[in-house]
Amino acid sequence: MKVLILNSGMGSRMGVLTSEHPKCMTELSSQETILSRQLRQIAEVGIQEVVMTTGLFDSVLVNYCKSLELPLHITFVKNPVYKETNYIYSIYCAREELKDEEILLMHGDLVFENRVLDAVLESDESCMTVSSTLPLPKKDFKAVIQEGYIKKIGIEFFNDAMAAQPLYKLKQKDWQVWLDRIGKFCEAQNVKCYAENALNEISDCCRIRPLDVRDDLCAEVDDPNDLAVIAEKVRQVEQRTVYMCFSADMVHSGHIAIIRRAARLGKLLVGVLSDEAVISYRRFPLLPFAERKALFENISGVSRVVEQKTLSYRKNLLQYQPDYVVHGDDWVSGFQKPIREEVLDVLSGYGGKLVEFPYSRDEKYQKLENHARIHLSLPDVRRERLRKAMELKGLVTAMEAHSGITGLIVEKTVVYENGESRQFDAMWVSSLCDSTAKGKPDIELVDMTSRFRTIDDIMEVTTKPIIFDGDTGGLTEHFVYTVRSLERMGVSAVIIEDKTGLKKNSLFGTEVEQTQDSVENFCAKITAGKRAQKTKEFMIIARIESLILERGMEDALRRSEAYVKAGADGIMIHSRKKEPDEIFAFVEQFRKKDPATPVVVVPTSFNTVTEEEFKNRGVNVVIYANQLTRTGFPAMRHAAETILRNHRAKECDDMCMSISEIIRLIPEEE
Repeated sequence: MKVLILNSGMGSRMGVLTSEHPKCMTELSSQETILSRQLRQIAEVGIQEVVMTTGLFDSVLVNYCKSLELPLHITFVKNPVYKETNYIYSIYCAREELKDEEILLMHGDLVFENRVLDAVLESDESCMTVSSTLPLPKKDFKAVIQEGYIKKIGIEFFNDAMAAQPLYKLKQKDWQVWLDRIGKFCEAQNVKCYAENALNEISDCCRIRPLDVRDDLCAEVDDPNDLAVIAEKVRQVEQRTVYMCFSADMVHSGHIAIIRRAARLGKLLVGVLSDEAVISYRRFPLLPFAERKALFENISGVSRVVEQKTLSYRKNLLQYQPDYVVHGDDWVSGFQKPIREEVLDVLSGYGGKLVEFPYSRDEKYQKLENHARIHLSLPDVRRERLRKAMELKGLVTAMEAHSGITGLIVEKTVVYENGESRQFDAMWVSSLCDSTAKGKPDIELVDMTSRFRTIDDIMEVTTKPIIFDGDTGGLTEHFVYTVRSLERMGVSAVIIEDKTGLKKNSLFGTEVEQTQDSVENFCAKITAGKRAQKTKEFMIIARIESLILERGMEDALRRSEAYVKAGADGIMIHSRKKEPDEIFAFVEQFRKKDPATPVVVVPTSFNTVTEEEFKNRGVNVVIYANQLTRTGFPAMRHAAETILRNHRAKECDDMCMSISEIIRLIPEEE
């Protein structure tokens, strides 16, 4: 693409302001002229070739352009009879430089904002800027529009017309038709009219769309009054602020492209989602907030970076009141739609605007995201994330997984409500569910080798941290090896319970004979496990059975204190009562002495308590220990019974997940 700038006019209406140079060199501010602004805008969009017609003060103009030292190749073409002709003849003089090209055409006295230029360049068809909001000017261009295309352009048209500005994008075919007609006019000595007079004769085969810029700045400077008005508008444009929000810890070319476009609208303020906000709706961030913030601070075009603590923009928009919010068009539907609607509502309250750019669905960006997920699945990375999540969120949730497919369900299940999202932070690999899935009783019959294979199956297809149900931990000598193996695999934590002998499920309580380990023996097991581990991130969590076995609150608190001293990284307190009172009482009393050690609960029986209430009372981890198992098996049994009753599978259709959903759930090998 070449740019054609017409600067051969006399500029006589500007008076003394053009006594020593052409009109295009008139100052808009102390730092910028009309022309320097145009050329800078052209260079910023990556165009390199400019053809500029000249007339009066030709040498002054040429020297001035050279002094700007912009990355542009400018070809100057002087109209030798500029006093006797209009710019139609200037175009004719430059015709050899303009053949077989796509052209961006503008008058040298035209001032426009970046948003207008971008819209022109993005047009798929030839176009000319018009405004549906401006009154029709008496002496300036109007465009007559019929059936979506410009039929006539001139100062004399007032019917079916809109105010028009001489900023065109012309596709090669349309430009060639117009240029040929300009040649015929000039060769017939019809050189005192507008170039648009030639266009009006061939508008049926030179198809130019009107591009409505409404109130955006796009205006010619004809006289000193125009100059004053437009200079003030330029000042206002340059004071505009733009807001964007990112979660990205991988900044790729797609991000840079949209940042550059946004920065062209004004001073760019970037909101970076907090770690907690990122975790709440997508994957765990590869980089912590401070590093992600620094990333954006070092990107050219970004004026300032601030924290956005939630997916909702409301707080930041009300605080900073940007003129524009920029976002991709991918939030028009889907879970982000309520967020978009909220943004529009807030913007309407103070007169801001939403600008949406096409969202890039380039395959290479998806590959980057996939690589990020692969990184998160690596043992060293996965292992540390449970601690980090607790630090960031205060409370994390874990859902049981007993196979690769249930792991994927935990990994990918997200609930969206009112622009917010919720998902599980971690996975719980329980002995009960693992044994049940294998058709075995929950008595530590399934050996560690088999249970490690289950972990492998889950880890192969997921990225979330894993909490492992270690039952009693077995013999201390065996527990040491279990810790080392789990740590090496990338498991984040193991929970062991202070019972001895043949394992029985805790929910049986005193209905079956269960023996609690001595404080001394269990502390020794914890200490040995901690001594064996190689990383600081791995956690050994002590599960206290005192309330289950009705040994009393004092016994539970005494054990918790001893286990923490022995090295336990967390305390799990269990209860089989339907009311949470004794759990709440334990946490309250535990927190009086120990405000820091994480507390874990498994609300299987006391399941009416919300996560928020747990968090407010000082709980750090909520484990949903068996719900997928307990809901999945009845569903399968019901399907089997239905087929037997009906002697066919048709009646099962409504119970079944579609094959396409299953395919989307299971990741393909990269």
